[in-house]
Amino acid sequence: MQPLPLPLHALRGLRALLNGFSQIFLQSHPGCGLLVILALALGAPHLLPGALLGGLGSMFTAHWRGYPRADIEIGLYGYNGILLGLLIGAQFSWSPAVPLLILISAGLSSLVLAPWMRRLRECRWLPAFTCPFVVLGWLLLWLATPLQLQLLAAASPAALPLDWSNGLAALARGLGQVVFLDHPLSGLCLLLGLLLADRRCACWALLGSALGLALALYQGWPEHSALAGLYGYNGALAAIALSQVHRTPWLPLLGIALALLLQPGFSALGLPALTMPFILACWLVQAGAESWKRTVKAGAPARRTQ
Repeated sequence: MQPLPLPLHALRGLRALLNGFSQIFLQSHPGCGLLVILALALGAPHLLPGALLGGLGSMFTAHWRGYPRADIEIGLYGYNGILLGLLIGAQFSWSPAVPLLILISAGLSSLVLAPWMRRLRECRWLPAFTCPFVVLGWLLLWLATPLQLQLLAAASPAALPLDWSNGLAALARGLGQVVFLDHPLSGLCLLLGLLLADRRCACWALLGSALGLALALYQGWPEHSALAGLYGYNGALAAIALSQVHRTPWLPLLGIALALLLQPGFSALGLPALTMPFILACWLVQAGAESWKRTVKAGAPARRTQ
């Protein structure tokens, strides 16, 4: 079998990279990935080089290790590296070590993800989602001082009046915060990308962001953080993930609620939440649903014998 010509290799690589950007929102759609890149270019262009470098680093590591080509092409070995590139670009001042740090962490994310995916398929493990990104991100933030990395000063969300226009903008910001963006136009690009990939998931993502905003305001959590979308992105991700698996609305709604209720706990632990509330919420809902199915199946023969 003859190898593919170089232009075809480049096109396949570009498609895989775009799919990696879309997999941040649990999609595999190059058009959605392109709109994620556009959202970054509009909202935080300085983060885009790190995201591209992280995506390429995780993909090349997967190719080097000989992981399944189909998984690479649909972006499964791209999104954790992209998120790590975004996190490093958003948290650390520029230095010559930063690109190397992005490449190493992105490569490690692929090395962590591969055995997890094997266990998922062979032993029905819970899905990894963005767990490699979260764990490696926490590790990087903890190692910042030993590695002599200078953390950027955390920018406080701007104080905005609570009105309809800022409320609607907060829904878009809830989507944007998935990729560290707080510009409403960037959030709108992401919503368009989701609509292009899966209209049902787009509606659920918007609902997850809206419920996050509503709960934050109802509970009296910081209003400026709520309007910046910081309580919307985990709910949006949980809504997307669970709505893809469960057709009934109750389990995605439960996942949204769990993600929102878990998020403040990470501040109490002194950890940035990142996307861990979304991951834990999905794991709890999925484990609970599987346990319920097993209970129902075990009870069915007993009822028939009575």
